[in-house]
Amino acid sequence: MGNLKLPETIKMVITDFDGVVTDNCVYICADGHMSRKLNFKDVMAFSILKKNNFMIGIISGEKNSAIEILAKKFNIEEVHQNIRIKINVLKGIIEKYNLSQEEYVFIGDDINDIECLEYAKYKITVPHSVNKVKEIEGIQITQSTAGDGAFREVADCLAG
Repeated sequence: MGNLKLPETIKMVITDFDGVVTDNCVYICADGHMSRKLNFKDVMAFSILKKNNFMIGIISGEKNSAIEILAKKFNIEEVHQNIRIKINVLKGIIEKYNLSQEEYVFIGDDINDIECLEYAKYKITVPHSVNKVKEIEGIQITQSTAGDGAFREVADCLAG
C-alpha cells in the first residue's frame, strides 16, 4: 500500500501533531472550547509502534487534550506542547536517547517544522502540507492524508 521507505535502524518516531495525526482542523464550541478529530487508524498507529518497541515523540506547536490522552494511554516517551521553535526540542530528544541520524524519523507539515525536517535524515510529510515543506530535499510524502491514516502509514512501514 504505502510508498514510504525507512530503514530497519529506526528506533523512534518524532512527529508534529496537528496536520499529521489530525486533519489540521480545529473545532471551536460556543464556550470557546477547542477540539480535534482523530481517526482510529492513526490512534492504532501509536499502539502498533509501541507493541513493536518503537519510542514516540510528539512536538506540537499547540497544547491540546488529545495529545495528553494519547500520551497517557500509550506511555509516549516524549511529549512537548506549545513549542514555537521545535529544533531545540528535537535536538534535546536526540541527545537524551543518544540517537544517530539513522535511528529516528521526523514527521511534519508546516513552516514551524521545516528546521526539524531539514535537520533529520529521514523526513516525512503529508500530501496537503505547505509547499515549502514538500520542496525539502529528500522528504517523503505519505499517500494517506493527515488525520486519515498518514501516521498509520508510517507505523505500518516501520512495523511491517
